[in-house]
Amino acid sequence: MDFNPSEEQRMIIDQVRRYLREEIWPLEEKLDPDAGELDPADYARLVAKTKAMGLYGLDAPAEYGGPGIDLVTRTLIAMEISQHRAGLYLPCYNTFGVPGPGHLFAANAEQKERYLFPTMRGEMRGFFAATEPAGGSDLSGSIKTKAVQDGDDWLLTGSKMFISSADRAQYGITFARTDPDSKGARGLTCFIVDVDQPGFIVRRIIHTLRSAHLPTEIEFKDLRVPSKNIIGEVGRGLEIANSWLNRTRIPYAAGCVGAAIRAQEMAVEYAQLRETHGAKLSTRQGIQWMLVDNEIDIRTARLLTLQAAQRADQNLDFRTEASIAKLVATEAAGRVVDRAMQIFGGYGMTKDLPLERWYRELRIKRIGEGTSEIQRITIARGILGKSTGTTRKL
Repeated sequence: MDFNPSEEQRMIIDQVRRYLREEIWPLEEKLDPDAGELDPADYARLVAKTKAMGLYGLDAPAEYGGPGIDLVTRTLIAMEISQHRAGLYLPCYNTFGVPGPGHLFAANAEQKERYLFPTMRGEMRGFFAATEPAGGSDLSGSIKTKAVQDGDDWLLTGSKMFISSADRAQYGITFARTDPDSKGARGLTCFIVDVDQPGFIVRRIIHTLRSAHLPTEIEFKDLRVPSKNIIGEVGRGLEIANSWLNRTRIPYAAGCVGAAIRAQEMAVEYAQLRETHGAKLSTRQGIQWMLVDNEIDIRTARLLTLQAAQRADQNLDFRTEASIAKLVATEAAGRVVDRAMQIFGGYGMTKDLPLERWYRELRIKRIGEGTSEIQRITIARGILGKSTGTTRKL
């Protein structure tokens, strides 16, 4: 395997890196440390710039107006665009496109016309709602929201928890149990819901460690949804959820690697400048070993994430690799930022540096997109052949 970027990939990386350093870093010097958006004029100007770069709508296939990049390239970009203060949850403040629910790529033509294309043009915003108060990572068993057919419509009743952007969106993708006698994955259906309909309620904003765009709790109270808003087949919604989640875990992991890379760069630079008791921090063995452990964590997470992306590009089974990447990258990045804060000492605790925001938000990354424990279960099944009946070969 060769994970050295191709010439084309290097050009893209260099382009994105310049964009970050010349456009985003200077803006963040003037923003509140917990800011979640840019000034509208700056946002419009930078969106025009990413479109001119040919990189707007990173996750969209070429046939839908996206840049047509493979997942390895997308992963390399994710490692770059997360290297700023808000980069873990708002990489470059969405100037590379507002990420919409990828499940819409499995939608029919009418649904794409109504929801997907306006989202890609930046005219609409959507949310993804699966987690419920009774559980999150166990989608097959924890979903209690019910959908009862009423003529050509369905009435949804239930609630969802920790849902990002539900208070800012025009529609959402959600899952409900359409077969009351079903258990586990069977009987779950994927619906598109419109937030302007009676019965859709944003119950509250949930305050978390995250700095901006806090998640919400939403309620469906006999929310009427037409059958034409079902994505895929009735009772087979979990297949749609899992296929997209497996793929998105890879850029998710890559974003954590990017923040860790930047934290390491900052720590190395500071250790070579800061003097204590007449000597540079970089001469202290304790500091050197922290930097070594950081480098090992970063390189391990980077290679595992690229391996998962490569397998996906080769149309090989990559579920185990995606879970490994997500598990290793989120946990390793947390350790890297923690060590970097220790090297900076008191300065590492301040909002003058991005470290404390990364520290808080990386803790959430071990929960989002499936907890570390769920990733371990998925990996164990891959090792033991639970999914295929035989141990999967490397």
